[in-house]
Amino acid sequence: MDGCAVDPRSVAVVGMACRLPGASGPEELWELLSDGADATGTTPPERYDVDAVYSARRAPGKLTARRGGYVEGMADFDAGFFGMSAAEAVELDPQQRLLLMVAWEALEDAGQRADLLAGSRTGVFVGNSRSDHLENVFRQGLEAATASQFNNVRSLLPARLSYFFDLRGPSVLVDTACSSSLVAVHEAVLSLRAGESPLALAAGVNIPLRPDESVMMAQAGTLAGDGRSKFGDARADGHAPSDAVVVIVLKPLAAALADGDRIRAVIVGSAIGNDGRTSDSVLNPSLAGQVEVLRWAYEDAGVAPAEVDYVEAHGAGSPLLDPLELNALGLVLGEGRPSDRPLLVGSVKSNIGHAEAAGGLAGLMKAVLCLEHGRVPASLHAETPRPGVAWEDLPVAIPSALTDLPDLGRPAVAGVSGQGSSALNAHVVLRQADPVAPSADDDGSGAAYLLPLSARTREALRALARTYAAYLSPGGPGAVYAVRDICRSAALRRQHLEHRLAVAGTCHEELVAALDGTGERPGDPALAEVADRYRAGGTVDWAAMFGPDGRYVPLPTYPWQTRRYRPGEESAEEDGGDLAAWILRQHARTHFHAESTLADIGIDSLAKLQLMIELRKRTGRDLDPEVIGGLRTVAELRRWTRELEAVAR
Repeated sequence: MDGCAVDPRSVAVVGMACRLPGASGPEELWELLSDGADATGTTPPERYDVDAVYSARRAPGKLTARRGGYVEGMADFDAGFFGMSAAEAVELDPQQRLLLMVAWEALEDAGQRADLLAGSRTGVFVGNSRSDHLENVFRQGLEAATASQFNNVRSLLPARLSYFFDLRGPSVLVDTACSSSLVAVHEAVLSLRAGESPLALAAGVNIPLRPDESVMMAQAGTLAGDGRSKFGDARADGHAPSDAVVVIVLKPLAAALADGDRIRAVIVGSAIGNDGRTSDSVLNPSLAGQVEVLRWAYEDAGVAPAEVDYVEAHGAGSPLLDPLELNALGLVLGEGRPSDRPLLVGSVKSNIGHAEAAGGLAGLMKAVLCLEHGRVPASLHAETPRPGVAWEDLPVAIPSALTDLPDLGRPAVAGVSGQGSSALNAHVVLRQADPVAPSADDDGSGAAYLLPLSARTREALRALARTYAAYLSPGGPGAVYAVRDICRSAALRRQHLEHRLAVAGTCHEELVAALDGTGERPGDPALAEVADRYRAGGTVDWAAMFGPDGRYVPLPTYPWQTRRYRPGEESAEEDGGDLAAWILRQHARTHFHAESTLADIGIDSLAKLQLMIELRKRTGRDLDPEVIGGLRTVAELRRWTRELEAVAR
């Protein structure tokens, strides 16, 4: 793209990551969508006993569906990576834990090094409307309302990201019900356009842990009886609640182009607006309100509505909302549209359920993938057209199969809609990124390049090496990229962590062999010296080594070393009765050895208090706090607890 033609108001989507039902990343989501898969399923017992609150018919205190959309490993977390002890991780809302990991993946996908963002005015905007974890704690009684629960108030969702990454820009929680995450995108775009933030993370988080809201929706008749969202279908009877954690990384388009970022799509406009008093109730949707926001969004984007190729609808499967939404789209985007090019309209909720406050960003991610692949997947469960929609008069079509976007000699355009029960409507306008010419696999010099890998732990580093070997192998995602671009991206676009590995090769095969341990050391003495220095934790001037030219290419993301963290599931018996081992596992915030000081690994006064309580249970003795307070190292703690337990026996 010619730099002088770049609209200064345009914003690039440079990175994406997610945890969605049936998909732990964008590539898995595209595969699920392309296959026309329904990822909803029966509510797992770790959420709540669905059979105890289920009724086939509407009844007080009952919900009318057993199904929803659920992510795998909701309780899994890599506490050590984020400097948390096991005790902290158990108490922390899983929404925060998953958001931390997905945000890291999104930054890696964007090629934005977290350590280089520290101290910047990077903004964080998070859409969320649930605090189920905290509510479940409060249900245990007033004694459970401890000071540590301050960590689980909803405003900490964006603050947790800002704290961990040391981001100094806006850090905002957005709650407009089901439009929350699209409003978060809108606010992030405004912050970037104003120059307030040079980079922004927009996120949506929704992890239902209790049945209360679903029971309320069942009473209102907005919960689908079969647990499936049937957008546009005559059988539509409500939606299926679902999990979602989605993070996108946004950057002004001009800056993204100048920095050589990978541009996944471009946000050219957006708008939000409330229905006001255009309906008979604050809870009832309004055709006028939706029409206004659509027009405002395309005015902001400078795009003629007839040029829009695809809209990812709010698409909840509501018998009341679906006809209004389809009619609004037809009225605004149908104006001037050729009859042979109907507007394609679909809903990701038909695949994964309705992720409520995070649903808009799940839809935006689907829209970005559609633009990248030039195709629109089928919208599921749309068999009989919904009455109340003038299908013959409105130029809209719900695709029933994987459908190519039209080739009109211009970038494709997509819109994404979100509507909240707060009567707040949102619409975001995206266009396809300009194509990037493939780089040559080799520069013809036969030169070897160094591939640096790093992780927080040895186990994670070994896992990362295996992931890269698969990535570089024939048929792997990295096989299509030049070796120099892969190595340069790993060197310049990844944070370099404590445990390190560096291998060299002139081609993909040589790098795979080196990662497998069957290859040879770099033949070039200078390259071998850099590799040794890097492995030893030294500093390398990667920019000087690779030069200014090169293309950022997508790389494997971090291989989390997760454990399951659920309240009530941790016990000393897991460590064979070794109390010191249990205390260390619960409270240590980092890896340690015998001579590590307790203060350095996070064994603070709270951990020592818990140690006193547990020892009193085991020995029946009151212990001197000064003795426990005087313990300094891991070895001293282990020796002292074993002596006490031996006396007690």
